[in-house]
Amino acid sequence: MSKKILIVRTSSLGDLVHMLPAISDIALHVPGAQIDWIVEEGFAEIPTWHPAVHEVIPVAHRRWRKHWWSAETRAARAALRQNLGARQYDIVLDMQALMKSVWLVRQTHGLRHGLDRKSAREPLASFFYDVKHTVKFWQPAVTRQRELAAAALGYTYSGEPDFGLESITGGVDVESYAVIMPSASRDDKLWPEEDWQKVFTRLHEHGLDLKLLSGSPAETARAQQLVAGNARAQVLPRMALTDVARVLAGARIMVGLDSGLTHLSAGLGRPTIGIYKASTPVRTPLEGPAYTASLGERGSAPSAETVLSAVDQALDFDESAHTQLTGGDAPA
Repeated sequence: MSKKILIVRTSSLGDLVHMLPAISDIALHVPGAQIDWIVEEGFAEIPTWHPAVHEVIPVAHRRWRKHWWSAETRAARAALRQNLGARQYDIVLDMQALMKSVWLVRQTHGLRHGLDRKSAREPLASFFYDVKHTVKFWQPAVTRQRELAAAALGYTYSGEPDFGLESITGGVDVESYAVIMPSASRDDKLWPEEDWQKVFTRLHEHGLDLKLLSGSPAETARAQQLVAGNARAQVLPRMALTDVARVLAGARIMVGLDSGLTHLSAGLGRPTIGIYKASTPVRTPLEGPAYTASLGERGSAPSAETVLSAVDQALDFDESAHTQLTGGDAPA
C-alpha cells in the first residue's frame, strides 16, 4: 500500500528549488510514495518538473493577503479548506515552519510533522505539529530539507543531491551564451555596473553572447541600461518559469545575484556563479552537479577580479567535463 505524503512548502523560488533533492530522496527510500505538494500559485510550475510529485495544490496566499476579507478571497479560502479537508494523508510534512504554513497544516488530515522549537525559523510554529524534529539551523538549505524529510519518513539518505530536473534538461543542447541575472528584489543586493561590464567583456572573450533575465519593468530597464549598445547581448522578455528554466538549461554558464533563478541554474547542472552582497551563502549556497561558486558575504560584495577568476574556472570545468563525457572536443 502506498504512503500518501503531503509536502507543505509554498515559497519562494529558491527555497522550492532547495526542496527538490528531498523529493528525490523520498521517492528513492519510500517505495510507492504518493507525494502531493502545496505551493504558492506563482511557483506552481516548479513541483511539476519533478517526476515523483503526484499532484500540485496551489494556494494564493500572496494574492489573498492583499484583500483577505473580500468575498472573492473568502470564497477561495473556503474552497481550499474544503479541498484539503476531503483528503487523508499518512504524513503531512511542513518543510517551511512558518505560521503561514501552519495555517495550511491545520486544515489537513494526517500525522503532522515539522521542526522543533529550536530548529524552526518561527518557533511558535512547532507547537502545531504532532511530531517534531531537530535539524541544525546553520546548514545549507538543501541539507536541512533532506534531513527533515529523512527524519519524518524514517530513512537515511546518502549521496549528492538529485534535483530531479531531467524533464527540463532532457534534449536541451548547450549553446554559446551566458545567462545573466543582474537584478534583485532589493537594491542592497545589486552589484556595481562597472563590475558587470568587466564580466561581460570576459564572457565575450570566451566566445559567449549574453542573455539577461528580468522580472519587472524596473529590472528590465536596469538590464537594458547595462547592455546598451552591446550587439552581443539581449534582455529577454518576461517568461513562464518553465521557459526560463529551459533557457538556463541551455547556457554555458550563468552569473547572477543571489536569486531563485541563480539557484535554479545550479540545480539544472549548469556552471553557476552567485554574487552575494546582502545575504550569507552559509545557509543558501549554490548547489548542483556542475561547478558552482557562491561569492561574497552579507555586507561584503565580491570584487570583479574574484568573479572573473570564477568565470574562467567554471568554463574550464565545463569544457573538461564535456570532453570527458564525449571523448571529443569541448563546445565552442
